[in-house]
Amino acid sequence: MFTDLILAVTNFITSTIDQLGYVGVALLMAVESAAIPLPSEIIMPFSGFLIESGRFNLWGLGLAGAVGSVVGSVITYALGYYGGRPLIIKYGRFVLISQHDLELTEKFFKKFGSLSSFIGRVLPVVRTFISIPAGIGKVKFLPFVFYTFAGSLIWSFFLAWLGVKLGQNWTLLESYFRKFDAVIVIVIVIVIIWWIRRHFRSRLPAGRRG
Repeated sequence: MFTDLILAVTNFITSTIDQLGYVGVALLMAVESAAIPLPSEIIMPFSGFLIESGRFNLWGLGLAGAVGSVVGSVITYALGYYGGRPLIIKYGRFVLISQHDLELTEKFFKKFGSLSSFIGRVLPVVRTFISIPAGIGKVKFLPFVFYTFAGSLIWSFFLAWLGVKLGQNWTLLESYFRKFDAVIVIVIVIVIIWWIRRHFRSRLPAGRRG
């Protein structure tokens, strides 16, 4: 079941990027930044990998990823701003936002204030949810957008650059991937299963967590 889910998500991401180009990258990053589980760690490196074929430009990908991230972040910011904490706790579970995720990002936001929108954008897990406490805390909108864009640009550019390096060294790496492809697939599956289980597990009462 998990393997099928992973393959479905990966195929959706790659086909969207292939068909829609920069717009597809922006849309996918908007979905991810709206706290819906689509990993940017797949979206941006795959896009960067395609630079070698002449399909994309590195700076173009960075901008597309940043713009998409801002769009998605504005959505979650608005949910926090107008709905407050009760709305997120009540309905967040439908997109795998657990109370643990909310508490984690709230602590992060209290520690760094407005800069959390920038710093959080380059941190896994935190980056997906940091706009919610920003909205709850009524952070000024324009600084929020600026910091979100700046942090997302760095994150998107970096992940796309990793994809570029993978593409440039594909001939060298291919022979190793063929030898260890089964191991690589297993590791990827384990990591994604852990990520999904973490979200579901944190939603259970303490006595039912095993």
